[in-house]
Amino acid sequence: MTDIAYLLNALIVREGGYCNHPADRGGPTNWGITQAVARANGYGGEMRALPRAEAERIYRQLYWDAPRFDLIASIAPKIAEELFDAGVNMGPPVAARFLQRALNALNRSGKDFADVALDGAIGPATQRALSTFLSVRGGKGEAVLLKAMQALRGERYIALAEGRPANEAFLYGWLSNRIG
Repeated sequence: MTDIAYLLNALIVREGGYCNHPADRGGPTNWGITQAVARANGYGGEMRALPRAEAERIYRQLYWDAPRFDLIASIAPKIAEELFDAGVNMGPPVAARFLQRALNALNRSGKDFADVALDGAIGPATQRALSTFLSVRGGKGEAVLLKAMQALRGERYIALAEGRPANEAFLYGWLSNRIG
């Protein structure tokens, strides 16, 4: 089982403290939490003073519990870790669709299990498909699925940089700190 406390600590370390990068549409950010997200979740203070514990609460609620990534942790811990980090960086529905797309592409044209809807939600069908995939593919299955998800994530980062030149300021960091 994935330890959410470990994931939260690793994420906070990776995200760092206060930042207000001119190319970042998120504006003032602390611990990786944007001002808009902080405000929407009840924090009204200065972003420089956002307590780490408050950031951890927001991360856990919005990017672990609400998208139900905790349900994946008991099946495939490395996949849950990828979902959490990608969800924080790109939004939980995007992360869940990476898993769903990868599962559909790896189901051998439906021979192993039926395609799952690309709805960006972790539900029973996605959980069943993941469990079936892992039982069919054995020990290396989780690592291969993780590579497929990371490939999708990398392609999205490049597309974001191509679509908005200001995002090029972040591309190197995204690729070096977020994938693999």
